[in-house]
Amino acid sequence: MINKPQNSGEKIKVLIVDDSAAVRSALCSIIESAPDLEVFGIASDPYVAAQKMRINLPDVIFLDIEMPRMDGLTFLRKIMSQRPIPVVICSTLTEQGSQKFMEALEAGAVEAIAKPKVATAEALIEARMRICDVARAAAHARVGTRHRALPPVTVEEKLAADAILPKMSIRRNLPYETDTIVAIGASTGGTEALATVLKSLPADCPGLAIVQHMPEGFTAAFARRVDGMCAIKVKEAAHGDMVAPGQALIAPGNRHLIIERVGRSFRAAVRDGPPVSRHRPSVDVLFRSVAQTGGSNTLGIIMTGMGDDGAQGLLEMRQAGARTIAQDEASCTVFGMPKEAIARGGAERVLGLNKISGEIARFPGNIGQEKAS
Repeated sequence: MINKPQNSGEKIKVLIVDDSAAVRSALCSIIESAPDLEVFGIASDPYVAAQKMRINLPDVIFLDIEMPRMDGLTFLRKIMSQRPIPVVICSTLTEQGSQKFMEALEAGAVEAIAKPKVATAEALIEARMRICDVARAAAHARVGTRHRALPPVTVEEKLAADAILPKMSIRRNLPYETDTIVAIGASTGGTEALATVLKSLPADCPGLAIVQHMPEGFTAAFARRVDGMCAIKVKEAAHGDMVAPGQALIAPGNRHLIIERVGRSFRAAVRDGPPVSRHRPSVDVLFRSVAQTGGSNTLGIIMTGMGDDGAQGLLEMRQAGARTIAQDEASCTVFGMPKEAIARGGAERVLGLNKISGEIARFPGNIGQEKAS
């Protein structure tokens, strides 16, 4: 059905498959606005998309789920069985849409975005930033065999964590009298990686706070899906939730997650604010808050994902005396965020995905000795 293409061009090529003409138009306009992206083609349903892919292949597909003639999940499964290509699910923010997205993750989709809302200038700017960044991340994801060389990732303007949480001077190894807490950040490929880690944790593991880049509405469905696999409790964080042993709090989509200290304990604060490191929620914001409140009683873990969100925050955690881990390249879908954290000196150790749950379960006891190079 699908033939291997010849090398073509220096831009990331995006195929848009959606039965809504308005959505196709909005996505085309956004993608064509980026200097390193271009629209490979548009299709109103999977049959039209398959015709376009007979001669050449895109680098990434933006795929609707609910379409006539053939639904997006069926088409996704066909792609993954015949010629795997990075697929981004473009869905509505509904309960049904979020559940279908969970099925799409299991079928091999690497990312999800909400269908663009461009009612205001601010909404258009944020939609453009999110969609273009997702296209770049998905195109570089480790899915199948890449059929051509891709252009380097474009570095664009971004805000630091200072926009949400001012930086404080922290003395290394300050003896905080607190409980222990584990903070994790992930992006592209992180949903399945996080599921692998969380379902291996014992019921008495330290409390966890997690940022996974994901749209609003999808994080609750993701938390419910993973909760059903685990011995620990997994839930979308709500403002005021306490961080407790045997529980993981996942930052809600489109909100920042900050950890505050309450006596010896920690609680979640969910806040609005601009995107930091081009994301909301931002890993940098979570990591900075944990560095400031927990110091050496914390473990920071940065996992698969594009860009550098969390790299600076992990360094701040390490400077505060925290133990820090970066996922290794071999087990990452995209070795972007961990690579940048290692380069900045924030990662004390580099571990494969299969070793991370053991380190969490043992924390704060003796942990592995693999060092970052």
